Amino acid sequence: MAGVSSCMKYSMFIFNFLFWVCGCIILGISIWMRVSKSAQEELHIDSSLFAGVNVLITVGSIIMVLGFLGCCGAVKESQCMLLLFFIGLLMILLLQIVAGILGAVYKSQIEEILDKSLAEEIALLKSTTSNDKNFRDNFHKFEIQNKCCGLLNGQEDWKPNLQTYHGCECSNEDLGTKFCTGSMYTKSCKEVIMAFLKNNMVIVMGVAFGLAFIEVLGLVFSMSLYCQIQRK
Repeated sequence: MAGVSSCMKYSMFIFNFLFWVCGCIILGISIWMRVSKSAQEELHIDSSLFAGVNVLITVGSIIMVLGFLGCCGAVKESQCMLLLFFIGLLMILLLQIVAGILGAVYKSQIEEILDKSLAEEIALLKSTTSNDKNFRDNFHKFEIQNKCCGLLNGQEDWKPNLQTYHGCECSNEDLGTKFCTGSMYTKSCKEVIMAFLKNNMVIVMGVAFGLAFIEVLGLVFSMSLYCQIQRK
């Protein structure tokens, strides 16, 4: 009966070891971002972004577990571990496909969803409590850097904090340019956010296809090794 290919076995191990290392890095960095106050201040992470950090923690944990199963399954020639690895990786691939389909189907509604989300954030700009000060300060810096004003409605979004935050006011070098009407920036920050999303969509799609390719390779390696062990 045919034995297990050493090349296949150790290729599977190296592949999953790198997979496991990536999971460790993602998990470590995301936990650091979640619990470290200094990291949150340095990276401008407030409570509204904790959901995204929690997703990264979950993703890092799943990648670590799958990498561990793949490594041990290859070294120990365990059909059970390889099968669990295959099923887990297949589920992730299917979720990516479903997410891609949903993204294509609801593409026209993305701007509507963004408007709804930004409308909720406007309440934080209008707030005068110290709890929302970090959000206001960070958004104020965002306005100055991107030469935009407010989230949706220009300086109206800042009332009653207009006297404290002057991010809508044009800098001296921009006065009289297309960016300004009078002394105020005309572009809402929603336009900046939408432009950023559209410009980076190609990068996101490239990363998604790259991950899908790697996942398919993992599925092929694990099932090939599984079948070799079964025939041994």
